[in-house]
Amino acid sequence: MTHPVNRQIGIPCVMMRGGTSRGPFFLASDLPAVPAERDALLLSVMGAGNDLGIDGIGGGNPLTSKVAIVGPATRAGADVDYLFAQVRVQEGVVDTSPNCGNMLAAVGPFAIESGLVRAVDGVTVVRIHNVNTGKLIEARIQTPGAQVAYEGEAVIDGVPGTAAPIHLAFLDAAGANTGRLLPTGSPTDLIDGIAVSCIDAAIPVMLVRAADLGKTGYEPTDGFRSDRAFMARLEALRVEAGRRMGFPNAAGMVIPKPVLLAPPTRGGTLSVRYFMPHDCHRAMAITGAVATATACTVPGTVAAALLGGPLAMPGDVTFEHPAGRLTVRLEAGAGASGPGQSAPVAGILRTARRLFEGTVFARPSTPPRAAMAA
Repeated sequence: MTHPVNRQIGIPCVMMRGGTSRGPFFLASDLPAVPAERDALLLSVMGAGNDLGIDGIGGGNPLTSKVAIVGPATRAGADVDYLFAQVRVQEGVVDTSPNCGNMLAAVGPFAIESGLVRAVDGVTVVRIHNVNTGKLIEARIQTPGAQVAYEGEAVIDGVPGTAAPIHLAFLDAAGANTGRLLPTGSPTDLIDGIAVSCIDAAIPVMLVRAADLGKTGYEPTDGFRSDRAFMARLEALRVEAGRRMGFPNAAGMVIPKPVLLAPPTRGGTLSVRYFMPHDCHRAMAITGAVATATACTVPGTVAAALLGGPLAMPGDVTFEHPAGRLTVRLEAGAGASGPGQSAPVAGILRTARRLFEGTVFARPSTPPRAAMAA
């Protein structure tokens, strides 16, 4: 007979693809309310202690080591709460400082199918409170016959095939983590002689011209990891940018995210290489796209300078990324983020898919620290 202390812990779970990311979705009521207990459970579920997440359901890549936790809204004007967790399986760390806009695309469908939001025939609007940043995002979900539709004709680069469109609108993205669109007070700062722009809109980012770091900005994603000198320099810039943005422990956080910028080569607005922060994204993060697109409207930023001046609104910003293109629609918004600062409303097209549902199992205790370092 198995002793109760050795029994695994079963948690209801739905695996979903949101945009170009994938991960388990949980109802907040199915997880421990105490953050430390919740995080220990998530580490076990995702397979902490191994870079492949071999003893869990983590996908061996930051894009597939993400978790969404959804529950009833705790903020007026919202329909649901969404807490995002980036699980760093190798280090055994759960980071809830950032938001993830790709996983966000699946929050609306999950909320509807979990009974948190009642669907209407046609299109159901779900207003999502991102707990990580305190910001509101509006998702428009295709619900013919009051049922979530996953099949459709929408295409997003980085995901094979077509699917039903999901329209996301970031209503007031500025100051997501710092309370200010320009956390350092300046559109451009010099760090070790390199011009960078520190922007906080949906997520804090550090923008830098690829050429200033000896790169073209068109390199394949895997080529960066092997260039240890470049990665060390980028990390040093990121950590100092984080310090100036108000994150004294940025070395232990995934924010700010570094973004390399270069002129476009395929008819877009800018070429981008987005880091997460220690690996180059195979496409482009949605929150990173919102931040970078917003920077294009701010005079004096690295992004605006590459365009020859700030972008006028309404307008589209199309990013050329390793998997294709991503377009952000910008319209004037009223969200204030400091004296004389406001950010546009940013709209993005995404898709999502429900992959499987069932019970995922966690160990009754966290793995030993030695195993995590193995």
